[in-house]
Amino acid sequence: MVADGIATQEVAVEALTKLEVDPLGLDEIDRKVLHTIIEKFNGGPVGLETIAAAISEDSDTIMDVYEPYLLQLGFLERTPRGRLATPLAYQHLGLPYDKDKPPQPNLL
Repeated sequence: MVADGIATQEVAVEALTKLEVDPLGLDEIDRKVLHTIIEKFNGGPVGLETIAAAISEDSDTIMDVYEPYLLQLGFLERTPRGRLATPLAYQHLGLPYDKDKPPQPNLL
């Protein structure tokens, strides 16, 4: 599409689509964080360092760049035991949420 330097809604939508940014503004890493918590760690709680290792991303980057927006949207909760994906996160990703699903087993 040729925009001649004009940022119309159509141009913006096309650009965001090419960047794989969804309608709520989540990008690939945002979705990867949520999918990791939900699919690898049963929705949490899971520690920040564990999430970072699982997606090969720096923990400070996750905490400073990605978490604030996920928290603002209500997709993520910080608890003393770790991060939790909320029912809204499941809904946005199109994943079934089962509140009766057993939590991640405790190793201790």
